[in-house]
This record gives sequence, C-alpha cells and structure tokens, in this order.
Amino acid sequence: MKRNASKHESQFWNGSRQSGGMVVDAKEGTVGLAASALPVPAPASGPACAGTETSMRAPLARLCAALAAAFDVSAGAPEPAQCAEFARRVRAALAAAAADADLLTPAEREGAATSYRRHLLATDPLGRYAVAALVWMPGQASPVHAHHTWCGYAVLDGTLTEALYDWNDAAGMAVPARQHPRAAGAVSFARAGYGGIHRLINTTAAPAVSIHLYGVPGEHIATRVNDLVPVAATGDAALTTA
Repeated sequence: MKRNASKHESQFWNGSRQSGGMVVDAKEGTVGLAASALPVPAPASGPACAGTETSMRAPLARLCAALAAAFDVSAGAPEPAQCAEFARRVRAALAAAAADADLLTPAEREGAATSYRRHLLATDPLGRYAVAALVWMPGQASPVHAHHTWCGYAVLDGTLTEALYDWNDAAGMAVPARQHPRAAGAVSFARAGYGGIHRLINTTAAPAVSIHLYGVPGEHIATRVNDLVPVAATGDAALTTA
C-alpha cells in the first residue's frame, strides 16, 4: 500500500487557548480497537446552523457564526483549509467555544462503555461542516488515522494524549513520531492528507470531552472524515513524549 504524501500534504496547527443533536456512537474507535466490538452508529442528524440562531443555544450559534465568517474570508480560495486566515479563524472559534461553560448540555457529556461517543451538535445547511462533541471514557482511543477533509478540535474537559505519526511513502505505512498531552483548552487544526496522521487516547482515570469540527456534511462524519492507515510494527512503543 503506497500513498503519495506530496499530494496529500497537511499539517497540525496547535495552540494552548482555552458550542442538541442526536448521539452517534463512534464507529472508528474503541478500547483495544477490536473490530468485533464496534457499535453500529445511529443515523447522524443535528440542528442546522444557518437561520436557526433563535432556536439554537447561544454558544453554538456563536460558533456557527464564527465559522460562517471564516468561510467568507476564504471565499476566493479553491480549498478553504489552504487559506491561512481560515485556519486562524477556525482555531479561534474553537478556542472561544471551548471556553464557554454552557457549550454542552449534561446529555452531550455522556459517554459509552464500548467506545468513545460522538454527539452531533450542529450541521451547516450548505454541507460545509459539522460540529460534534466526543466523550472519551478512560482507556478509549481512536484508531491511527489521517483525514479525508480538514478538521479541528479543542479539549473541553480532562486530558487526552495525542500520538503523532509520520507517513513513510516507501514503506506505505505510518511511523510513530511523538506524543504529547492535550489538556483542557488545547486546540488543533489539520488539513486533509497524510501530514497530520494521529491518534487520540484517554490514558487518564477520568472522562475527557472534546469538540470537533469536520469539513463534511453531518451525515458523513462517521464515514468521510477518518482515513485509517497501516502502522509500522514498532507501534506506539516508538513514540517519544514531547
């Protein structure tokens, strides 16, 4: 399996700064990543952002407005995520949303025993993005993956560990690079491709909650976001802590 990394260049941009829909159990990740234990996700649905500010909770409405502004400034770009101002505004929108204590309801902070749980919060009526909260119980993790689309996340509660990988084009697989903790307030943005391969893990004894933006329509967040990649046999043991 060989991938051309030069055609899929991306980069994680991280910061240290500190937005109700239907629940979708995460198809892609579970403790130990045993495929037989994966739940079947429910159909994704959530409130549309545009034109519903009167019925949407204020923190989500502010987040959606900030995202609309980010798309406006990148209107002339073939791909919004390639625009530096778009990335800056998305990171700022995530940071502001994560700092709002009223962003999520108690129900949107509920986890699941079998895998991390995804709560779809809002969708863009133009299909440009979806907003979701992810709840990670102790020991739960995503698989190692790249992205089919731009995405960003911020940690709201608890601490996640982010493991980063480099793509080895000759070997056709991801190679462990480093890992670091992502405490509440951490923000990350990535373009589509193999320059931002990672895995998120809750290695603590307490639940963690994060908010995620995906550059796809809401109904596609379980199928058109994560691009699962093979990993070198050295596995996470080769990761260094940043």
